[in-house]
Amino acid sequence: MNRNLSAANKKIIIVAGYLAAGKSTFARLLSHETGVPYFIKDTFKSALCAGVEIDSRAESSRFSAVTFDAMMYIAERLMETGYPLILEVNFVPAGIKKTDEACVIKNLIGKYYYKPLTFKFTGDTNVLLTRFNEREKSPERGQANMLHGGISPEDFDKFCRNLNDFDIGGEKIIIDTTDFTTVDFESHINAARVFLNTVYE
Repeated sequence: MNRNLSAANKKIIIVAGYLAAGKSTFARLLSHETGVPYFIKDTFKSALCAGVEIDSRAESSRFSAVTFDAMMYIAERLMETGYPLILEVNFVPAGIKKTDEACVIKNLIGKYYYKPLTFKFTGDTNVLLTRFNEREKSPERGQANMLHGGISPEDFDKFCRNLNDFDIGGEKIIIDTTDFTTVDFESHINAARVFLNTVYE
């Protein structure tokens, strides 16, 4: 493989972090503003499972693993050709799931000589849990992404905190969305533009 093929475009933006923190909305906005294709785990999972009935948390988790594998397959196909891309997903570090998701994406970045930028979304988990529960009631959420049984504040907080250890290297930008009105999203979009337009050695 030619290491220098489309080197200027070999950029990947990861939108990761806590549940119900606004990651999907930001990924869509970022794609619209930069022209870089995006892939969001929840919408990807809904499309993948459109013809499948999912009525338990175990089945939902199983299809989440399938969705992750499918997203990584598509991501690698884009990376083979040197295209930039945006991925939004709750990547988790080793020890949380059977698959070390952080390691998978980190290996792809190394294999194709990509430069990563990570936006890590955080916030007060009590506030985020309220948003999460409201989102679960929405028809747009879809059966594939429903939790099927609810989640306690303690488990929600623990799951979110586990995501703190996700690290694939490169630049990281932390965004606290406890209060959306205090977030300067335009400055974060500009940071992404600078990243995408910078030619790295």
